[in-house]
Amino acid sequence: MTAAACVIDSDAVPADDDGIRQTLGAPTGFETALEQAVLACGSGSALRRATSDFDEVLFVLEGACVLRADGEEHALEPGSGAYLAPGLEYELENTGTAWLRVVAVRIPDPGRGLQDAGDPEPDARVAISRLTDQDTEAATTDREFRIVADPGCGLRSATHFVGYIPTKRAPDHFHTYDEVIYVLDGEGVLEIGGRQAPIRTGTCIHLPRTLVHCLANTGESDMRVLGVFTPAGSPAEAYYPDGTLAVVPERS
Repeated sequence: MTAAACVIDSDAVPADDDGIRQTLGAPTGFETALEQAVLACGSGSALRRATSDFDEVLFVLEGACVLRADGEEHALEPGSGAYLAPGLEYELENTGTAWLRVVAVRIPDPGRGLQDAGDPEPDARVAISRLTDQDTEAATTDREFRIVADPGCGLRSATHFVGYIPTKRAPDHFHTYDEVIYVLDGEGVLEIGGRQAPIRTGTCIHLPRTLVHCLANTGESDMRVLGVFTPAGSPAEAYYPDGTLAVVPERS
């Protein structure tokens, strides 16, 4: 689409021997600070990984599993998210009868921002959240979001969220963070510089900071997207092409 952005269909990315599709990031040749992958394993099997020097966040797309990390076990289902600190080994055991599919994003430079300001290391090395437990917050042009993980749970380097995009088109805008997106459901187009790329469930997108764009919903109901961006901040923060801050209207 453009040298500054990337749009890719996750189903078009071949899985490796461990069932991992590396969709976005340095291993696939895209210049981004974030690495996105779709993890999958069948019923009764397990997938083992290590966070290494990265912060890592997970979001369950489908299936049921037990996450084992840092001596703890956590039951996860669709809509569940997890934050995993650097230096952890973890296991996802598929405890359901269908395939388990999880979006994983690794963030380099753990502790960016808050830790640099002198804040102590967070106590939590594993944090679990469920989308249904999170408050819905307002963004621009009637858009909404729910936080999955952010500095409040120990994730210092990024914000992990689900965004709800209505059929009303938002003006062209940009952000001051690098972002990777996975389209959870819906259809639309990514518009950049007068060009359009179609997007649908399973589309993966990399948006570098300051790139003017619009993610437009062309369907009949809300589009849902899973986003991770660094450095951490609010998903509602956006700027128009002239640099003016987009103001989020107050709810009555």
